[in-house]
Amino acid sequence: MPKNFSRIHFTHAVVSLPSRVIAGLFLTALVGQLVAAKSLPTAKPSSVGMSAEQLALIDKAIERAILLNETPGAVVLVARRGRVVWRKAYGVRALVPSREEMTVDTIFDAASLTKVVATATSVMMLVERGEVRLSDPVARYIPELRGEGRDAMTIEHLLTHRAGYAPDFDLREGWTGYDEALKRLYAERLRTAPGTRFVYSDIGMIALGEVVRRASGLTLDEFARQNIFARLEMNDTGFRPRAEVISRIAPTETRRGMRNYLGATNDDSATDSGQMMRGEVHDPTANRMGGVAGHAGLFTTADDLAIFCQMILNGGEYGKARILSPMGVAAMTRPRAVNVEGAARSLGWDVASSFSNNRGDLFAPGSFGHTGFTGTSFWIDPASGSLVVFLSSRLHPGGKGDVGALRGRIASIVAASITDVSIESARAQSERFAAELTAGVVTLAASDGAARAGASVNANAQVDAEVLNGIDVLQRNGFKQLAGM
Repeated sequence: MPKNFSRIHFTHAVVSLPSRVIAGLFLTALVGQLVAAKSLPTAKPSSVGMSAEQLALIDKAIERAILLNETPGAVVLVARRGRVVWRKAYGVRALVPSREEMTVDTIFDAASLTKVVATATSVMMLVERGEVRLSDPVARYIPELRGEGRDAMTIEHLLTHRAGYAPDFDLREGWTGYDEALKRLYAERLRTAPGTRFVYSDIGMIALGEVVRRASGLTLDEFARQNIFARLEMNDTGFRPRAEVISRIAPTETRRGMRNYLGATNDDSATDSGQMMRGEVHDPTANRMGGVAGHAGLFTTADDLAIFCQMILNGGEYGKARILSPMGVAAMTRPRAVNVEGAARSLGWDVASSFSNNRGDLFAPGSFGHTGFTGTSFWIDPASGSLVVFLSSRLHPGGKGDVGALRGRIASIVAASITDVSIESARAQSERFAAELTAGVVTLAASDGAARAGASVNANAQVDAEVLNGIDVLQRNGFKQLAGM
């Protein structure tokens, strides 16, 4: 028996499936058990107050999703109190050009998980070092962003997607390169006054990546590698994956299908539009920027993400490495109202917004996480000390998979498996969340008018944003592009 065989716990639900699917899933589970990787320690679910029978329902949910072509495969990892109770691979990693079984050490294009794991965490580390302040104008670090209403734009605005930027750059122009992206950042006009509207924006995160570079003297990928990934021994996490791990990476789709969450495509005729993307970032803007950007570009595994999430649950440390202080984690994850309707984000994290489908229906308000367009997500619940990592390559091979509902189902299954959580603890977390959110909404309602009155924003910018960034396409299609996020 391999040395690490007993470290992985599997339970199985009885389902009615074609024999070829059952055989493939069994082989995938077996292969997964043979993989050695840096990970959290493991435990039986019952030893940390979880029901193995309830967790086994994850099998049925994912196997059904595979049969419905919602995704070709996935990896799910569940941990509580610092111990993994469920780690399993399902389906296939690749269908084209040849079939490959999914393994638990598969590396995925993390997409927007980059925003939290690399960018927001790097910014918070710089805040703790006194090199950046959340209330600082962004122009303090990027002087090219002065004027035209941008002087009031702060680091916190960028982290909470309330800076006033459109969702993404216009990709109809044939530009490429990091420096070219910066030129577009400098020229980008705000669509709304800073602090007045929540618009999920990749541009804002690209700006934060540049803040990290200017404040630290290191590029975002190098800063995150040195200060986060290497210290946590997240050995399979980083930008621009090295050649020797390409075979472990789940491919996404062809360049012809390559698009972002707005439906914008990379219309670059100089590239092979029929090439299957593997080890190359799927997001078209990050791809044009050379694979390193504040909003996308990271590749990672379920085990590495579990270590990162546990670091957050531990108040900023894991093993011998302290990444953030407890006060830093508290500030980073405190819910902030981002509109008067009560949607909530924190500094980089999603808390309770239209992007929160991966929370499911049971985790208490005040928990937090993030999703990625390629079919990735994680969710952390401090009240129960649990975390859920879900990774899929829903876009493979034809870009039509949809795991939005699946992620929520898995979260609900996991939350329901917790048998000894204190009702008082969950209720207290919910009450804190409600109090903070209510106070935030009141403050927001009072400050929005002043912010709107005090900022100068191009009156035609909102119309430009709709034309250039595909919002009109989203509306016309009933926002279907967001369904699988």
